[in-house]
Amino acid sequence: MHPPLERPHPDCQIEIDSLRHCQKNRPTLQVWACNELKYRMDQCFRAEKEAMLKEMDKDIVSRRAEEEAQAAMSTGTNMTFEQYLARDKAYQNDMEKIAGKKTTSWFG
Repeated sequence: MHPPLERPHPDCQIEIDSLRHCQKNRPTLQVWACNELKYRMDQCFRAEKEAMLKEMDKDIVSRRAEEEAQAAMSTGTNMTFEQYLARDKAYQNDMEKIAGKKTTSWFG
């Protein structure tokens, strides 16, 4: 399923317009007639999404470090969340119980 076509897609507008034109000018019984155009539009949307995610994750390491520094400053500690969990005995016990449980299945 593709994203809403009403919002702007500047990189994919040609594919969107081509698909709309094809669907408008084909009989309803020729459902396969526009499949190639739909495939191209989906590929364009994938590329658009990948570019957007790369832009969002561009400086994830520095943002994560800043978030951890802010959290440490707000709690008055100098440890990360992972370090806190490593020291938390109740959490460690729960994780050992989970790891030690055998999963049962209805299928045998």
